[in-house]
Amino acid sequence: MIYKFRIILDTEEDIFRDIAIKANVSMEDFHNAITQAFGFDGTEMASFYMSDNEWSQGEEISLFDMSEGTSEVKLMNETILEDVATEDQPKLIYVYDFFSMWTFFVELAEVSEEESGESYPILLFSHGELPESAPVKDFEATNTPSDLGNFDAPNDDEGDDYSGYDNLDFDENWN
Repeated sequence: MIYKFRIILDTEEDIFRDIAIKANVSMEDFHNAITQAFGFDGTEMASFYMSDNEWSQGEEISLFDMSEGTSEVKLMNETILEDVATEDQPKLIYVYDFFSMWTFFVELAEVSEEESGESYPILLFSHGELPESAPVKDFEATNTPSDLGNFDAPNDDEGDDYSGYDNLDFDENWN
């Protein structure tokens, strides 16, 4: 089977690539196809994330295991594309270069039969030019202080008295 994906850069401008790739390749092969389609050199860290219809970031599929053995990590070279992306679960988030945070929305657009004589992956369509640097993300809190109720944080300017803390039974050398 052949999967046809649209990969959209998270920016105000329309910048996307359409790629056809075999469904039975590794996620690392898919990562390589995306980096080549957008003109990256492919030397930076990257991860795919499972996503729902609202583009919420889910389980990570990493290029390298950076967990230092503390947790089980799905790796791109051990994960098959068709096991991750399906017609029922067509959306992924792809992040390339964790310092620059190039973020892409990846969506399975079509599943088709392999055409004889074709060599996959294929860049089917390219729209828009990649900017010189990753788009700046505007991270906003979903809750503002007024949404959080009547919580009043201490403010030294208001003359709060913290002198009672000296009498607490606290062992400074607890560890």
